Amino acid sequence: MATVFVSNEASGETRVAATPETVRRMIAEGNSVAVAAGAGAGAHFPDEAYAAAGATIATDVAGAWAAADLVLKVNPPTPDEALRLKEGAVLASFLYPLSNLPAVGALASRKAVAFALDRVPRISRAQAMDALSSQASIAGYKAVLLAADHLPRVMPLMMTAAGTLTPARIVVLGAGVAGLQAIATAKRLGAVVEVSDVRSAAKEQVESLGARFISVEGAEDLSGAGGYAKEASEEFLRRQQIEVRKRIVAADAVITTALVPGRKAPRLVTSDMVRDMRPGSVIVDLAVEQGGNCEESEDGRVVTKHGVTIVGLRNLPGLVPVHASEVFSRNLLEVVRLLFPKGVRTVDLADEIIAGAVVTLEGTVRAPDVAEALAKAS
Repeated sequence: MATVFVSNEASGETRVAATPETVRRMIAEGNSVAVAAGAGAGAHFPDEAYAAAGATIATDVAGAWAAADLVLKVNPPTPDEALRLKEGAVLASFLYPLSNLPAVGALASRKAVAFALDRVPRISRAQAMDALSSQASIAGYKAVLLAADHLPRVMPLMMTAAGTLTPARIVVLGAGVAGLQAIATAKRLGAVVEVSDVRSAAKEQVESLGARFISVEGAEDLSGAGGYAKEASEEFLRRQQIEVRKRIVAADAVITTALVPGRKAPRLVTSDMVRDMRPGSVIVDLAVEQGGNCEESEDGRVVTKHGVTIVGLRNLPGLVPVHASEVFSRNLLEVVRLLFPKGVRTVDLADEIIAGAVVTLEGTVRAPDVAEALAKAS
């Protein structure tokens, strides 16, 4: 039987790594579960609900870390948290190891198995564990609601006795998981939606949702491994900006979602474009945590520049914590089943998912890029 600890998160994070539903399932599958006192409060899951599901409520957080065979978190651990782990324990969370090298070093020093949700391979068998996609989908949904909230006009076509109100024009940059959900949400609200993406395969997906795909002359397919976009050439980005600019300056709202794994977010909306947008327009930048797709975005802030409202808020899934936690915890439940079938730890590196997502194991850093970065930093 494995001892599972559901950790609390840093101040400001509303999501939680397990819900009473997934706690009940983990216990039914042969594990004991402890939940940090108040861990689910931000997502409106009280301690009493966890206790009713069979969990122990832990008030000694440091002791619970030290006693656990498996620790579940949403965000990467701090180095101090990692050092609390008992030797050889398993941690499953978002890790973003290249941005959290001290924590990776601490995990390796504890001979911990660090399972990074952000490195789960995008293969069919791993879809149920794909927390990046589950959270991106919620972020795309929330981005459109934020745009609608800040717009000084309605989204849908409205016919009134006083005349007809034309629908809002929305431009979505990037048609990955977040972008597709943004498209679907904007269409449900009645907006006219246009979309740009560097991957030619996205055109069919965009049009299936009722949006218009912005084609770029001479475009090549920039689909990368796992469905992510590859980095575009300067020439392609120049042509894309020319084509997209026409739509952006006429748009009521722009949702930017373009990311390249391990790289700074591409700049798709320049200051010059913002200046030419109509007063009252809105930009919601979902890439702000990686530098932003919009040149005028400010990390963690909502600002108005040149008459345009620019939303640069972090962690949009955390603004919808109930459902964000529900889907995230189900992703983690599948990870628990993979690593602890019937409560017995099984770390099989012959498994493609485990091989791709495990960053540290038995005191070594398995991921070559992370090991190289650690070596350079030391």
